[in-house]
Amino acid sequence: MPELPEVETVRRGLAPVLEGRRIVAAEVRRPDLRWPLPDRMAERLQGRRILGLRRRSKYLLADLDGDETWLVHLGMSGRMLISAPTQGATERHGPGAFHFAHPAPERHDHVIIDTEEGVRVTFNDARRFGAMDLLATPAQDAHPLLRHLGPEPLGNAFSEAVLRAAFAGRRVPVKVALLDQRIVAGLGNIYVAEALHRAGIAPARPAGRIGADRIGRLVAAIRAVLEEAIAAGGSSLRDYRQAGGDLGYFQHSFRVYGREGEACPTPGCTGLVRRTVQSGRSSFHCPRCQR
Repeated sequence: MPELPEVETVRRGLAPVLEGRRIVAAEVRRPDLRWPLPDRMAERLQGRRILGLRRRSKYLLADLDGDETWLVHLGMSGRMLISAPTQGATERHGPGAFHFAHPAPERHDHVIIDTEEGVRVTFNDARRFGAMDLLATPAQDAHPLLRHLGPEPLGNAFSEAVLRAAFAGRRVPVKVALLDQRIVAGLGNIYVAEALHRAGIAPARPAGRIGADRIGRLVAAIRAVLEEAIAAGGSSLRDYRQAGGDLGYFQHSFRVYGREGEACPTPGCTGLVRRTVQSGRSSFHCPRCQR
């Protein structure tokens, strides 16, 4: 599932072609994804101007005029893909009106929007684990998918003091704690493994037994891993693509994730990366330099 860096990369790719643009056509090609789509979604999107495009945790949020926000979750395999009209394929329909021709939608293209400039954005989701909703912008913080989210790890609200307070007295393994979206928003299996390795913390260590200095290193490692991953366009392991269709490249910089049996990259460490299972998910760490 795309994590924070992948969703932020998609947001940055979409922003230049969507922010400030009006949706002149919207097509909803099935009634549901993971859950039913909002009533009259195509009708409610058509004609609206996108005032801004934001990210909250792993969700894309497009603020529309009229105080509504379009929420998009990519799920396991969802993609938001940008396409331009076929070269020279425009037809005039009345005074000042043009129709921009695009290739025919494919099987898993479920939601399609066209802007007044002729750019098309298609939500493609083969597994249909994605989700969409339309919500009142002023009440967005009360939405069931957003109201319990913790601080953004790249924002000012996330700090050593905040994480130390969240960990206090908790016996749950630190990896499990970091995957809890109520503690910190947007982290997933990949970037938690990478951050814990950089901070030298074993994923099975109880969160409440990590000292303040190590929590400080962990906060710094989380920020660094996420920023580097965003700069690399995210990680492409299976389905993820950037909005322009390109792969991400951060998977080539993994230190431990998916590297079971390989040498630990920490200078001077002679350990091998080990894979364990925590809460039904794979964990990768070096048992020699992560304590």
